[in-house]
Amino acid sequence: MIAVTGAAGFIGSNIVHELNRRGRDDIVVVDLAPDGAASANLAPLRFASYLTKEAFRDWFSDPENARGVETLYHMGACSSTTETDWDFLAENNLGYTRDLCRLALDAGVRFINASSAATYGDGSRGYRDDHAGLRDLQPLNLYGKSKHDFDLWALDEGLLEDIVCLKYFNVYGPNEWHKQDMRSMVCKGYEQIRDTGRVRLFKSDRPEFPDGGQQRDFVYVKDAVDMTLWFADHPEVGGIFNVGTGEANTWNRLITAIFSALGREPVIEYIPMPDHLKGKYQYHTQAEMAKLRRAGYTRPVTVLEDAVADYVRNHLEGRRHLGV
Repeated sequence: MIAVTGAAGFIGSNIVHELNRRGRDDIVVVDLAPDGAASANLAPLRFASYLTKEAFRDWFSDPENARGVETLYHMGACSSTTETDWDFLAENNLGYTRDLCRLALDAGVRFINASSAATYGDGSRGYRDDHAGLRDLQPLNLYGKSKHDFDLWALDEGLLEDIVCLKYFNVYGPNEWHKQDMRSMVCKGYEQIRDTGRVRLFKSDRPEFPDGGQQRDFVYVKDAVDMTLWFADHPEVGGIFNVGTGEANTWNRLITAIFSALGREPVIEYIPMPDHLKGKYQYHTQAEMAKLRRAGYTRPVTVLEDAVADYVRNHLEGRRHLGV
């Protein structure tokens, strides 16, 4: 049996979908809402049972139940980078994750946890996923801190070689509609083009970056899921790993790819950077992927334009959920 937390969410539902595609439906799916099994992301998918977050912790605390689980993909968390309630994040993202990690290790369950590239902060200390520089990182927001604090806890407890913590970079793809303002710019950009014919991007307030020239490591969710599931097939590999493409692309290239997928010429309007984002906005992210490659992962990532075209044409047009 496999367990997936945050299963009604973005990456979680993509994991369940890919497991289904590989012939697995013996899955315990976990999320917040009592009626989450009927959510748009989960309704088309196949699984054995649905449990709420707290019910799952109780269920997993029973050693007999836990021993029946091969792998726990812990994707559940508050992912809002603007969340300001640290007490909530400390319990929801940090404390709950520590509980599940301990229970998984006690039962011999493979524990694969979602960390985040937000732990790298402004990038001035680089994007290397080695453990030696972990204490030097300074996240820019409380969400990043909650993820970083778990990574540090696992390091201090000597657990990193026995679990996997994945630092997802800018993931985009189907089943993210529920994320509201935290949706990817592919999703939001598509809607802006549909409604207004243009896309709005923040102006740069740093001279070394032109408007729209700010850079991100954009990774298609289907690639991110493939990397994630690889760790279940390689239980000998543990530690912190980046999940990205290893390539920094500009917002302008990303938006141009959306227009191209729709067969339209790009129309981009640059607007001032909001005051609340100044000093907290990442201008460049680029995952260092050598560690994952050295560990044995060999599959190439999807070219940006091809991934955006698949997402736009096969999912955003008609709002198709996975499995439908």
